[in-house]
Amino acid sequence: MKVQPFKNTQRIIIDPGEYYVTRRKEVISTLLGSCVSACLFDPVNQVFGMNHFLLAYRFHAHNMPIIQSEEGRYGIYAMELLINDMMKMGANKLHLKAKCFGGGNVLKLREDRENKNTVGDVNVLFIKEFLKNERIPIVGSCLGGNHGRNVHFVGTDYSVFIKKIGDQQERLLENEERRYWKQSIDEREKTQSSADFW
Repeated sequence: MKVQPFKNTQRIIIDPGEYYVTRRKEVISTLLGSCVSACLFDPVNQVFGMNHFLLAYRFHAHNMPIIQSEEGRYGIYAMELLINDMMKMGANKLHLKAKCFGGGNVLKLREDRENKNTVGDVNVLFIKEFLKNERIPIVGSCLGGNHGRNVHFVGTDYSVFIKKIGDQQERLLENEERRYWKQSIDEREKTQSSADFW
């Protein structure tokens, strides 16, 4: 997480696996490819926050809701951290609204050519299903596609500004996400193998 001065406030830049919650009139920013960010806000109690997550799977069993599946665990954790911290800061879950971004096909993995879900597709499916189950309305979104996005969530009026990133930045983002994605798979496999021992 980085903090930069921005006009008469500050910009908080979050990376994959991070989240940030505030009551101040700040700007929360992130760079998304296959990852998804949920921008949640409670306009009544004036609390808002953003997370940035990438599920450690490329596809899921179609006969099972994704939030009940193995691959949904990390996304659930990322969402619960964000929601719980917002409630600690005074938000009421009944007032929460969401704007969701990301899930672009920037990793270009083998599944794309086999017409299976990509990493971004699975992230998009997850966030829609999670918010529907939690009865948090999505009031704005820009999900899927084939490009990365810069996302800026503004605390004065909860507006979100997005900008498509250029080719050079997208190549850097693809390499960074690939490393992060492989690391999350390794951590999941390590956790599963250690759970097998008594």
